[in-house]
Amino acid sequence: MTHSSAPDRPQDDPLLPEQLGGDDSPPGVLSFNAADPVGAGGLSSDALVIASIGAHPLAVTTGIYLRDTRDAVGHAAIDDAVVAEQARWVAEDVPVRTIKVGFVGGAEQIAAIAGFAADYADVPVIAYMPDLSWWDEHEIDDYLDAFRELLLPQTAVLVGNNTTLRHWLLPESITDRHARATDLARAAAELGVPYVLVTGIPTLGDQVSNVLASPQAELLSQNFERIDAAFLGAGDIVSAALAALLATGSELTEAALEALQYLDQALDHGFRPGMGRAVADRLFWTTDGDAEAGTDDASASINIPHPFNETKH
Repeated sequence: MTHSSAPDRPQDDPLLPEQLGGDDSPPGVLSFNAADPVGAGGLSSDALVIASIGAHPLAVTTGIYLRDTRDAVGHAAIDDAVVAEQARWVAEDVPVRTIKVGFVGGAEQIAAIAGFAADYADVPVIAYMPDLSWWDEHEIDDYLDAFRELLLPQTAVLVGNNTTLRHWLLPESITDRHARATDLARAAAELGVPYVLVTGIPTLGDQVSNVLASPQAELLSQNFERIDAAFLGAGDIVSAALAALLATGSELTEAALEALQYLDQALDHGFRPGMGRAVADRLFWTTDGDAEAGTDDASASINIPHPFNETKH
C-alpha cells in the first residue's frame, strides 16, 4: 500500500497546533469499532458520546455491521493491516489520551489492535465485550480466545453486561446467576485486567445494578430503575463515556459514576427509529429543558452543561 505525505507547513501557518490553541484542544480518544448502519452502537455512537463528554473522537473503522434495529445478521471485517495503519497514522499526528475497543470483527483485527496498544503502553485501554450470540459459534470462539490472550493483558478496564461476562469469564458457573462483580473481577485479574465495570446485574424490584470492581472490592455500585424497553448499543455508550471521561482527567470511580449516569439519561430519552429495538439518545443534553432549568430529576443530579462534561470549550 502506498501513501502520499503532506508537504511541510511553514512555521507561521495558521493551522499549526500552536496557532489553534495547543494544549487547550480537547483530549483525543481513539476508538476501534465497527461502523453501525443504524447508528445504535459502533463508531457513530462512540463519536457522539465522546464529543458529548468534551473529548475529541478519533475513529478507526474495523469493519461494518450488517444489521437493522431488530437483528444483527453479519459483519464485514476490514483487513487487519489497514486497521493498524489507520491507528498509527492518527496516533503519530494527534495525542491519544485513552483507547476504547468495541467489536472489531475478528482475531486478526484484535491482534493488530493489541500490537498497536503495546506500542502505546502508557495509554489506558477500555475494552468492551458485547453479546456475540448472533454470530457464528466458531467465529465467537476465535474472537474470545484472541481477546483473552492478546488484548486483556493490556486492558485497564473491561466493560460488559453481567450475563455476557459471567458466561465468558466464569463458564464453569454459568448457571450461577448470583456471581458477584468481584468474582468477575478476580477472573479478569487472572488475565491481566485490574478493573471491571459490570452492567445489568439483577436486583430485587424494578432496578438493575452496575458495579465497578477490583479483585479485592466493589469500588462503586450504582442502581438505576429498569427501563421497560430493549435497547441496542448500551455497552458501547457506557464504555465510550468512560474512556472519554478518563481522557478529560476524571478519576476512575468518578468517571465510572458519570458514565453510568450518562447512559441512564441516554436510555431514558431513547426512541425507536425503526421496527425493532430502541436506540438511546446520546444527545439528550442538547434538548433536555429540565437539565437547563436545574430541576431535581436524575439529569440535574449530574449537572449537565453543554457539552455534558464541561471543559474549557
